[in-house]
Amino acid sequence: MKHRKHHKKKKQSILKDHHKANLKVLILSSIALIGGIILIWLATLKTPDFNAFNDRIVASSTKIYDRTGEVLLYDIHEDVKRNVVPFEEISIHAKNATVAIEDSEFYEHNGIKPKAILRAVLANLKSGEFSQGGSTLTQQIVKNTLLTQNKRVSRKLKEWILAVKVEREFSKEQILEIYLNEAPYGGSIYGIQEASKTFFDKDAKDVTLAEAAYLAAIPNAPTFFSPYGQNKDRLDERKNLVLSRMKELGFISDEEYLESKDEVVEFLPREDVGIKAPHFVFWVREYLEEKYGREVVLRGGLNVKTTLDWGLQEKAEEIVTKHAEINTELHGATNAALVAIDPKTGQVLSMVGSRDYFDKEIDGNFNVTTAQRQPGSSFKPFVYATAFKKGFEPQTTIFDTKTEFNPDCLPDGSETEIAAAEFKCYHPRNYDNKYLGPMSLKNALAQSRNVPAVKLLYLTSIRDSIKTAQDMGLSTLNDPDRYGLTLVLGGGEVRLLEMTSAYGVFANEGVRNKPTGILEITSQNGSVLESFRQSSARVLDKEVAVKINDVLSDNEARTPLWGSRSFMYHPGYDVAGKTGTTDNKVDAWMVGYTPEIAVGVWSGNNDNTPMGSGSGISGALWGEFMGYALTKTTGERFTPITESLPNEMKPILRGQWLGGESVFIDTMSGKLATEYTPQETLGEIVITDVHSILHWINKKDPKGPAPANPENDDQYPNWEFGVFNWWQENMNRYSSVSEEDLPTEKDDIHTEESIPEASFDSPYHNETISYGEQLYIDINYDSPINADLQKIDFFLGNYYLGTARNGSRDFSVTITEGMVSPGDQELKAVVVDEFFNKKTVSDTIKIAN
Repeated sequence: MKHRKHHKKKKQSILKDHHKANLKVLILSSIALIGGIILIWLATLKTPDFNAFNDRIVASSTKIYDRTGEVLLYDIHEDVKRNVVPFEEISIHAKNATVAIEDSEFYEHNGIKPKAILRAVLANLKSGEFSQGGSTLTQQIVKNTLLTQNKRVSRKLKEWILAVKVEREFSKEQILEIYLNEAPYGGSIYGIQEASKTFFDKDAKDVTLAEAAYLAAIPNAPTFFSPYGQNKDRLDERKNLVLSRMKELGFISDEEYLESKDEVVEFLPREDVGIKAPHFVFWVREYLEEKYGREVVLRGGLNVKTTLDWGLQEKAEEIVTKHAEINTELHGATNAALVAIDPKTGQVLSMVGSRDYFDKEIDGNFNVTTAQRQPGSSFKPFVYATAFKKGFEPQTTIFDTKTEFNPDCLPDGSETEIAAAEFKCYHPRNYDNKYLGPMSLKNALAQSRNVPAVKLLYLTSIRDSIKTAQDMGLSTLNDPDRYGLTLVLGGGEVRLLEMTSAYGVFANEGVRNKPTGILEITSQNGSVLESFRQSSARVLDKEVAVKINDVLSDNEARTPLWGSRSFMYHPGYDVAGKTGTTDNKVDAWMVGYTPEIAVGVWSGNNDNTPMGSGSGISGALWGEFMGYALTKTTGERFTPITESLPNEMKPILRGQWLGGESVFIDTMSGKLATEYTPQETLGEIVITDVHSILHWINKKDPKGPAPANPENDDQYPNWEFGVFNWWQENMNRYSSVSEEDLPTEKDDIHTEESIPEASFDSPYHNETISYGEQLYIDINYDSPINADLQKIDFFLGNYYLGTARNGSRDFSVTITEGMVSPGDQELKAVVVDEFFNKKTVSDTIKIAN
């Protein structure tokens, strides 16, 4: 029995060993087969031909069009510039700088770096993508010869294998020569010789160490690091990184490093090329490279339909040039920029980054629309919007008086020992050096008064005001602790493009659409890679936006500042706007909008040279362009403010600044108002007790109870000082009211018994009126207090028919289809007597076709 079991186990063991042997054979055979296939595949791979670089890139050139898809703005490789030079005619500094920043182990590896590849593979497996590859210089020149830019594993394997083959067939000097002659330097510039001539008017063999470091820094992201773009500071940082790496690798000495780091390198102005709307085009191109990669943009054959309105762009360029030349003569402002955006979509319709992209004297290729500049008072609407969110109203009063805002300074602005040692006193002035006393927030913003704005920023808080601006699209104000109360006067740097987009949030009643320049991108084979898709987000309450629109579009409110027929006045259109000028007269802004278009303009000098004058110099430019742009719109109006402020709201929030306690009266009788007192005769008497707004409101809860100890606020003494002085000088202009002066009796003119009686004598109930027929109305009127009839307003449904006046009780009108739809409709009459007592009567009539 034991023998049988032993035999069975031995047989099972033999079978198991047999299976293992077969599995090994199968695995080895599979490996051999796969290896054979790979060897055959590798044998078919040819070393790339590096002699037809221009032909390769032009054949798959990316083209950028306007919004119609018919106007070609730019063909990225239409005018390729490349001049091949031998290895010996390239500066040793340029060679070492490139190796230092791109591939410091270039002279040690055999085309690939296995450790770097392993790290990349692990990272790709973790991310689920195949976007990293640990590229060497050799891999880069291989990659740049492959027509396909996909991220498949097979493509990356080809890149690695070809890199090894290239290393076997070419010397290190030849590989570096190929790279330097094919490297992209932005636009149509390829190769280090062409870049050296274009940037420095030198041959590649004659560049200095600092110039070589710049040349090595650019190819990593030629559009982003372009010396002609808005990221020159980032290019400077990368140049210094190149020099630092060269020092670490022993390519240069400490002395050479310090000298070259401090060397001032002058780039030649950019040459004219065949391009339309150049600032816009390069803004779009930078987006394309960030999203799809430089190689895809260079060789992917993309067709890009942008949002640009070429008609508007041409007009914008013409107007910008015209007014910049005028401003140069009159104000010493040599440059200007403009952005136009559709606020309903975020689509950029026009972008002019300077008066002339190719003007060498003003550094015209620099795109001011995406640069960071101080906005002056054009930042104020974000603070006022924050205030409206918190419960302040356009009618709320703030005193425009000389005010010291540093609590460590004396109220009159004099320094104390503490202030002199640690701080500076801060008492901002208004543009006209005048102080107007109590002002509504509406008038203070419309007339750009500085002191009320600084007070409002304190009341709303710097952090919350920045949060509002960030929500609306400003991305550069990232650290609230950096800023003080000067922020509201433009103390933080912002971008014209983002400011215009943020104002578009007001235009769109609180809904933000991020600025975009893309309508559609298609690949070389016609497949759609990207198309515009509406992506909206509410970032501001509609009620707040409506209030800002009402303030900034009120021509009467801004008349004391600009006059009644200013550049913001466009008859027949609702146009809102705000100017901004920095104290040092370096930046002059004008940003404005209608419900259909937002336009921002900047004027000044690229090198920050102050202008001769600042206030409003962007206005004429903005006004002329807006006037043209409005002819392309439908004339949509802003939503009007219809709601009135509740009587129970604090007097100061409603605009009553003479005190914090009040009563409502009937102005006809002079007695206390009742529920029957009509709005037309409602008045308010405020007990005289003049203080700053800090006396009446808690800035953390404006609508809540008044602070029990307002003097605990650090700003309170100084604010009160200014208000007290103003009141002492002006109190004789106002009647003083004490509690004893208040009436005690109630309104007896407007009572339940005084309401008039009224009814329809005609038409009769359910009478039928056809379209085209006359509707005759006759009202029976009687007054219990023998008051004369003042007027009768007539309505059919929601349609206002008209008014009968001078005691008339008759009215007739022809009914048309545009008034109401067929069927039962309510006919309503609002009867008003001479004391504004009212009676509303209604009945039903039928409207027939």
